[in-house]
This record gives sequence, structure tokens and C-alpha cells, in this order.
Amino acid sequence: MHPSPRSNRPTPSALPTLLKVCVFAALLLGIWTATRTHAAPRAVAKPPALPAPGTYKVDPDHSFVYFSAWHHVVGVVRGRFDKVTGTITAANDPADCAVDIVIHTATISTQNTERDDDLRSPDFFDVKKFPTATYQGHGLRRSGDHWIMDGTLTIRGVSKPVPLTFTFKGFFPDTPAGKPPRASFHGMAETRRGDYGMTRDNLMELGQPPAPGADVQLQIDVEADQTQPPR
Repeated sequence: MHPSPRSNRPTPSALPTLLKVCVFAALLLGIWTATRTHAAPRAVAKPPALPAPGTYKVDPDHSFVYFSAWHHVVGVVRGRFDKVTGTITAANDPADCAVDIVIHTATISTQNTERDDDLRSPDFFDVKKFPTATYQGHGLRRSGDHWIMDGTLTIRGVSKPVPLTFTFKGFFPDTPAGKPPRASFHGMAETRRGDYGMTRDNLMELGQPPAPGADVQLQIDVEADQTQPPR
């Protein structure tokens, strides 16, 4: 009799080794696929430190002032002003840069009608008598990746020095086509509402004695179009 032909199937003793080889090969294939699929993104060029020299008009439809304020010492109320107008002047010399911002106080929104009406009242922003708050600053100094402008914040007719820390985030195409690119800025500032007479009950709102330092934080996001190039 002729011996039966040898089977091509692996013997039972060889199965564990073959399985390990297959798993290892699959693992290598997965790693290679992941590196091809999730390749490192291209480096994005940083925007210039400041926009091109010129005058930029703030777009009120895409600019907002956000705030957070102490509430009964341990709480926080957040909101924003929905209408911000003004101009930003960029120059080759940072000392010649300037901002002139107008905040329309009646547009305050904390997503609570009763509280918003209270904030518009004479106890706080008194919007009928003082329909706007303003921020005016001139000159810049560098601080790491940010710029600092020493400006003046005026609320309810009271003016106080308030430094503004901000970054120029860059340009992006505007619409419709043919218009100059739009500039984007992000700023931060801190102040004390008591400095502007906006406290109804110091003990309840600010603690006893009133805590030192700022109790209101501001964040400003602005989009602006260049309206006048430098002369």
C-alpha cells in the first residue's frame, strides 16, 4: 500500500505558534495603517503679531463682550453685551496703536429677563441715563505672546484705568468676495464693579470686609474690517 499523502494542515502543536505570528502581523499592519491615516497635521503658520497698519471698524454682528461677576461672594453670574461698536487703529509702531470701543449697555444678556431688567436699572448700569460704556486705549507693550494696552474703562460716567490684554488672531476672508480680509482679536480684562457704584449690598455681594482685587472678568471677541489704510 502507498502511504497517504501528507496533509498541508498544520499539526496541533504548530497552531499556537502560527496564531502568534498572525496576531503580530495584524498588529504591525494596524500600526502602519494608523500612522498613514492619522499623519501629523501640517504646521499652521502663526499670524503676525499685529494686523497691517490701518483703521479697522468693529463689526457689531460678530463682536461681543462677555463677563463673569461675583454673586453673593461665592457664586458667579455670566453674561454678555450683544452690541459692540468702535474702531481699532493699527500702526507700525506699537506705541501708536489705539482702540476706541463702545459697549451698548442695554444689550446686556444673562439669559434671565428679570435679572437683565435689574441690571439695566439705576442700581447698576442705569441704561436710560448712560446708554453706553466705553473703553479707550493708546499704545501697546509686549508681554510674552500677548499685547497689553493701558486704557480707560468708563461706566456710568466713572472712568478707571483698566489694562487690556489681547492677541491678534489673524485674518480670514470676508464676504462678499472682493472685500478686504477681516481681522480677529481676543482680549481680556478685569475690574471692580464697586468702582463704578454698581453694588446694592456690599456685605452680601462682596463679603466683609470687601475682598481686594477684581470681581468682574471681561472677555472680548472682536471681528473688524479695514476701512482706511495708513497714509
